[in-house]
Amino acid sequence: MTERLESREKVTGAARYAYEYPVENVAYAAAVQASVGRGEILAVDADAALALPGVLAVLSCENAPKLSDPPDGELALFQSRTVSYRGQFVAAVVGETLETAREAARLVRVEYASEAPDVRLRPDHPGLYQPGKVNPVFPADTEQGEPEDVFNNSAVRVDVTYTTPAEHNNPMEPHATLALWDEHGHLMLYDSTQGASNVKSMLAQTFGLDPSHVRVVAPHVGGGFGSKGIPKPNVVLAAMAAGAVRRPVKFAVPRQQMYATTGYRTPTIQRLRVGADNDGRLNAILHDVVEQTSTVKEFAEQTATPTRVMYQAPHRRTTHRLVPLDVPTPSWMRAPGETPGMYALESVMDELAIATGIDPIELRIRNDTDREPESGLPFSSRNLVACLQEGAARFGWAGRDPAPGVRWEGRKLIGTGVAASTYPAYMSPNRATARAEPDGTFTVRIAAADIGTGARTALALIAAEALKADLGDVTVEVGDSAFPKASVAGGSSGTAGWGTAVVRACEALRGKLNGEVPPEGLEAEADTTAEVKAREKYARHAFGAQFAEVEVDADTGEVRVRRMLGVFAAGRIINPTTARSQFIGGMTMGIGMALMEESVMDEVFGDYLNRDLAQYHVPACADIRDIEATWVEESDPHLNPMGSKGIGEIGIVGAAAAVGNAVHHATGIRVRNLPITPAKLLPDL
Repeated sequence: MTERLESREKVTGAARYAYEYPVENVAYAAAVQASVGRGEILAVDADAALALPGVLAVLSCENAPKLSDPPDGELALFQSRTVSYRGQFVAAVVGETLETAREAARLVRVEYASEAPDVRLRPDHPGLYQPGKVNPVFPADTEQGEPEDVFNNSAVRVDVTYTTPAEHNNPMEPHATLALWDEHGHLMLYDSTQGASNVKSMLAQTFGLDPSHVRVVAPHVGGGFGSKGIPKPNVVLAAMAAGAVRRPVKFAVPRQQMYATTGYRTPTIQRLRVGADNDGRLNAILHDVVEQTSTVKEFAEQTATPTRVMYQAPHRRTTHRLVPLDVPTPSWMRAPGETPGMYALESVMDELAIATGIDPIELRIRNDTDREPESGLPFSSRNLVACLQEGAARFGWAGRDPAPGVRWEGRKLIGTGVAASTYPAYMSPNRATARAEPDGTFTVRIAAADIGTGARTALALIAAEALKADLGDVTVEVGDSAFPKASVAGGSSGTAGWGTAVVRACEALRGKLNGEVPPEGLEAEADTTAEVKAREKYARHAFGAQFAEVEVDADTGEVRVRRMLGVFAAGRIINPTTARSQFIGGMTMGIGMALMEESVMDEVFGDYLNRDLAQYHVPACADIRDIEATWVEESDPHLNPMGSKGIGEIGIVGAAAAVGNAVHHATGIRVRNLPITPAKLLPDL
C-alpha cells in the first residue's frame, strides 16, 4: 500500500498546474464565442475593445495569422468565417490583466448571417451515414450468421430502445494553457493535458514548426476524464495570442465556455434486440446505434463494441450510424463507447432475465465464453464469472426475491441490481530512459501524464521492482515532452504502455551496471514499438461486476443509492491504494450517469442550457453513502511485463446499468432514457 509520491506537493500547494507557472510580462486572453448556432461571420468590430486601456490585441478571422496544417477542424482557429456551432470561438482578446481581457471580450461585436441550427439527434435523420470506422480503429458494423431471422424465431425475444444524453467531462482543473515564444521562434507550452507528446506533435503541425521547436510541460494535471486527450482550441488560442503580442499569454477556459469547446460524450439512441431459448441462452443479439458528430470534425463513438466482446450468440450484428449536426464535436469521456454501450447491453440482459425467469447473475454465467465472440480469439484471461460470484457473496445476493416493486421500508421502495463490466486492455508503444546517478539513486524519465490517477507512483513502483532498488531511491519524472515520447493518458493504457517502457529501460540499465556507477552516472533507454507490434494474438480485456442497492421515495420519486459494490478482474494490481481510488471514482461517475448527468440542448438556439456545476449535476459526498471496490486475483502472462490491465475506466462501465436495474427491481418501472429522474418515475409510482 503506497501513498501518492506527489501528495505532499499537492496538499501544500507546491505542485504547479499549467496556469500557475510564474513568467515575466505575462498577458491574459479571453475568448469571444459565437452567439448563433450556424452561419457566416460578416464583420468583426473590435474598435470598442481596442479602445479599452490595457487591451493589447483582438484576434479573429479578419486578422489572425494563417495556420499551417491543423490536424483537425477544431484546431483551425479563426481560419474561416463559418460558424459551425453556438459557442465556437470566433475571436480572442489579449489584455494586460484577466479582468481587462474579459471586459474587452464583451465589447467585441460580431455580425452574422445566421441560419437555424440543426441540433436534434433522431433515428430518422436524413443525414445519417455509416462512418468508415468508430473510435479508435474498429469497423462501424459487424455481422455474423442470420441475426434478423434467428431473432424473429427465438422462443424469448426482447426488443427495446435506450437513450443516453450528452454528458460533459468537467475536470476540476479547466483547460488551461500558458504559451510563450522565444527569440528563435520556438514555442513553449505549459498545458493541462493528458499527453504532452501528443500536444507537441499536433501543435507543431498546426503552426508549421519542427517538432523539436515545441516543448510541452504538464507535470501536474487536475483531471481530464478524456477531454484533455488531444489539444483543444484553447491551446491554439494561447499560442496564437502569444505570437501576436510577443509576450507570454495565459488562457484558462471558463467553466461555462468548456461546454462548447472542450468535448463531451455524444448522446446515443440504441436499439437492442436479443433472442434466447427458454433456458436463457442467447441465439441472436442485434445492437444498432445512432449518435452525433459535428460538421467540423468526425468523431464516432464505439458504442456497440462491447456487445462484440461480452456474450456468446451465434447470430449477431452491431451497427453505428452517425449524423453531423450543428453542435460542438463530441470527444472522449471516461470509457468512451463502453460506458453508454454497456449501459444498454446490461439493461437488456436484465430485461431478458425477467422475461426468462432466470436470475440475472445466472443468465450472464450461462452466456459466458472463453473466446471473443466475434473475432474468435481466445481471451488472455476472462474472470467475469469469478467477479459475479465473488460480488454476489459479498453483496448478499443469495435469496433475492426477483419480484419487482414489493419491498417497502416506510415510504421507500427498495431494490437491488447487477451489471457486468468490461474494458479493453490496450497497450501503446512508448519510450523511457533510466539513469543511475552517482549517489546511488535512480532517475526514470518518460513523457507520461499523471492526471490525478497516481501514475507517477505506479511507475516508481514498477521501476523500483525492475531495478531491484528501494522505492525511496527511485525518482520518476513525467509530464514533459522533452522526455522520451509517451502515449496519451487514455484508454486505460497508461500503466501498461508506460510501465513496459520503464521496465525495459531499467532492465537495460541493470545490464550495463557492473556493481559500480561511474562519476558521470549511467543511462539506458528503451523503445517498445517492436514489442507491442509482436504481441501474441489474444483478446485482452478487463472484466468486472457491479452491484447496487437503491431506495426510491414513493412520494417524491427521489432515488438514493444505499450501497454499491464493484468486483473487478484487472490483472495484477500495481498499487492497491490508488487502484481502489480509481475504481471508486469510476463507480461514482456511473452513479452520476444513472441519476443526474445530462447536458440539455436548446433546440432553437443550438446551445447547452446547463453550463456550470450548479446546473450540471454530479454526485457529491452526500450522494455516495456506502461504496466499495475490490478485485479478484488474476494472473495473465499475455499482457505486459507487469501482468497488469488498465483500471481507470472499467469502474464506470456497467455502473449506470446496475443502478437502473436496481431502480426497476425497487419500483417495477423500467426507465430506458437516462438519467433516471423523479419526473420519469412519478407518473408510474
